[in-house]
Amino acid sequence: MYEIFEQLLQKYGVSAYKVSKATGVTQSTLSDWKRGRSTPKSENMKKLADYFGVSIDYLMTGKEESQKEPQLKPKDEKDIKNILANTEQLLKQDGLMFDGNPASPEAIESILSAMQIGMEMAKKKNKEKYTPKKYKKD
Repeated sequence: MYEIFEQLLQKYGVSAYKVSKATGVTQSTLSDWKRGRSTPKSENMKKLADYFGVSIDYLMTGKEESQKEPQLKPKDEKDIKNILANTEQLLKQDGLMFDGNPASPEAIESILSAMQIGMEMAKKKNKEKYTPKKYKKD
């Protein structure tokens, strides 16, 4: 089980000492866990899991019950909608040409659809790249 913890330390480039200080889980608790003498109590497991943005199950087994695709939050959808509205205004200005012809409404709609899909995918991908910040002290 400690191996999963070590993998998370490596993945996020933090030391056990830093995690200990940030979460309040003592060094001796982590040392006992590393040596196989014990496992942290449930409240400490929760702190460690929260720090890394994983479930307690993942911390214990290395497996998530179900790997769900990150979902967009209402703020994400609002941001995308605003960007698309601004872009649509720019695209509908006179002078936008494709191969010497004015852009058709269908072409503009295709551009906006492709942008929407790309922005949604990018936001979801960024959510997958979670960096533990909950306990960060600047």
